[in-house]
Amino acid sequence: MPLDAQVVSDIYRDHGDALRRFVLRVANDRDEADDVVQETVLKVWKTAPELTGSLRSYLFATARNVIIDRHRRAAARISATALGAQDPEGPGVPVGMEAVLDRILMEEALLRLTLEHRQVVIHMHYLGSTVAQTASSLGIPQGTVKSRAYYAMRALRGILAEMGVEQ
Repeated sequence: MPLDAQVVSDIYRDHGDALRRFVLRVANDRDEADDVVQETVLKVWKTAPELTGSLRSYLFATARNVIIDRHRRAAARISATALGAQDPEGPGVPVGMEAVLDRILMEEALLRLTLEHRQVVIHMHYLGSTVAQTASSLGIPQGTVKSRAYYAMRALRGILAEMGVEQ
């Protein structure tokens, strides 16, 4: 199948920056990140006719898989004693790699929320604040905190689905 330069160019233009930001969080350097983004775009391009759903979610899921595959290949070249503990999900995946990637996806998703929604989510779900504590800290009524929490979680679910995170 010949490479359709325009399709690949469109994918890079529309999604390249977001993918690069995601990959740079775990890549050793910019060149490695660019390689992962390129591999991701090409893999997605090859399956484009079969895609159903959001292209962006498929891109993020594919990038996540490319990163894990690269770590597995690198780990295969290193002796098991040098690597240390292994993830039960598969050989060659360092313990915590899946958690790190999930955390990065969540941080990217949080950045796409409005500031007001992000503040409420961080206070209530990361800092463990109650509605009253969040309201006091942000200087807004408790009803506003509840409303923002509801709409923030709804938006967050949509963003995560778009990024390919199964809930």
